[in-house]
Amino acid sequence: MTPDDLRASIPALDDVVYLNTGAHGPSPQRVVERATQFLEHHEYVSPSQEGPYPTAFDAYEDVREDVAAFVGAETDEIALTQSTQDGINRIATALDWSPGDVVVRTDLEHPAGILPWRNLERQGVEVRVVESEAGRLDIDQYTEAVQGADLVCFSAVTWNFGTRLPVRKLTDIARDAGAISLVDAVQAIGQFPVDVHEWGADIVASAGHKWLLGPWGSGYLYVRREVAESLQPHGVGYRGVKEPTGDSMEFEPGAKRFEIGTTSPAPHVALREAIEIAEEVGLEQTEQRISRIATQFADAVPDERLVSPRTPESGLVSFTVDDPESTVEQLKSDGIVIRSLPEPNVVRASFHAFNDESDVESLLDGLDW
Repeated sequence: MTPDDLRASIPALDDVVYLNTGAHGPSPQRVVERATQFLEHHEYVSPSQEGPYPTAFDAYEDVREDVAAFVGAETDEIALTQSTQDGINRIATALDWSPGDVVVRTDLEHPAGILPWRNLERQGVEVRVVESEAGRLDIDQYTEAVQGADLVCFSAVTWNFGTRLPVRKLTDIARDAGAISLVDAVQAIGQFPVDVHEWGADIVASAGHKWLLGPWGSGYLYVRREVAESLQPHGVGYRGVKEPTGDSMEFEPGAKRFEIGTTSPAPHVALREAIEIAEEVGLEQTEQRISRIATQFADAVPDERLVSPRTPESGLVSFTVDDPESTVEQLKSDGIVIRSLPEPNVVRASFHAFNDESDVESLLDGLDW
């Protein structure tokens, strides 16, 4: 499948120039059809045949296998969640926190990587914030901040600047300091190849509804096997324990312990289709296409307005305008979708493999510098 084939397969692109994948990736028709077909079988057919629960549990297993293979993990290192935020929260509530414990995050995080730790501050947990400059971290400052920390949370690709953080270096520093590393990968997976083992991360939280072009509700969580065994989930469900009806409380081995109860498998079944499409296009081809289109746009942005790197590191390119909110609304009325960001106060365009040079020209024509 070529990027142009991908573009033709997405109904939402028929009437709009869509440049907001960093918030939500519009699904190809195949993805939605896969969810619909599963849901119809689950509700119409399975009750009189194999049963709704076996159908769902088989689907969960298949999804775990496909997600694990896609991100370089083992199947028992993957848990199915609803979103990136959901996955981070399941980790945040699984640790035995005490007053004086320390969490480190950067000032580049999405609210998904801020709110769970802010909540812990009310329990006496110290939250250290590593400040950045133009989407970059000072490694010495980061190293100092993680000393004595229990957990470190950072994004692989920053949602506001589009910069790539040096994941392996940051996870190695965290491990040397005795801290668990938690990576928010939702802006990375689907843009370029990711191997969580090569990242050296203890935990990776992500979801399929952005760059993988899957539906909402298709979150997933990687937890390194040794780390998973040391955690006690706060939210407990029958999918996460060995004997739900027994007297014991023995968790499933690995990441599966973080799964809860009755959730629709349809979004995750659709995620399998989204992964298949991503592999058909090819992540290397996707990365190259994104780089070319994002660079075309960045090259045309005046120096004083460009906030992201002059040479884009991802499909996320942020820039300043005089009035972000009105600019977004005006562009939307012209059939062009981008978004504003609160911090920094900019607008952001997201370029995926389904975008092309004409989309860039439309955006440039619609901007009033």
